[in-house]
Amino acid sequence: MDARLVDDAVEALRAGQPVVLPTDTVYGLCATPYRSQPVEQLYRLKCRNEQHPLALLATDLDMIFECVPELRGRAGQIARALLPGPLTLVLPNPAWRFQWLGGGRPDTIGIRVPELAGDAAAVVRRIGAVAATSANLTGGADPKSLDEVPDEIRAGAAVVIDGGELPGVPSTVVDLTGPEPQILREGALPAAEVLERLGQLV
Repeated sequence: MDARLVDDAVEALRAGQPVVLPTDTVYGLCATPYRSQPVEQLYRLKCRNEQHPLALLATDLDMIFECVPELRGRAGQIARALLPGPLTLVLPNPAWRFQWLGGGRPDTIGIRVPELAGDAAAVVRRIGAVAATSANLTGGADPKSLDEVPDEIRAGAAVVIDGGELPGVPSTVVDLTGPEPQILREGALPAAEVLERLGQLV
């Protein structure tokens, strides 16, 4: 582990600056989720429409529940059955916590508990949670290596952590806010497997 690099990334995030981190799927563009301004900077860097949501990412579900206590209960049981892994779960957010992450649906929140390793895991453990999106420009390819992260995003990030080559397939996004689960994006985990695991919870 590169302790100096981890320290730099933690300091940058605490200061509200964006950081590029490797995840279990693709390279992510991250910021502190606790204030709206750093999150707005992610949208600008990525050229992303602010109606589109970002995810709240942590190294474990307990941290997610600390951030959004309302997820304890049925939503939390479902989350524990599916995470950690290459999934983003969209869950009800009745208290509108971190509403600047919800895009056009501030009463929902996307959560992510990836299987992080090395420096990235150390950074997120120390920060608690980050706002995260893929480190590409909107509409661009999902970056599986640091070389594939666009120059303008690398230049705009205070710290960039190299995790080598990643799988390169984004997380599968599942909306669990309605009566039936909806696969919003099929990614690293096949939709059929997600739905099968959810069916076992009934």
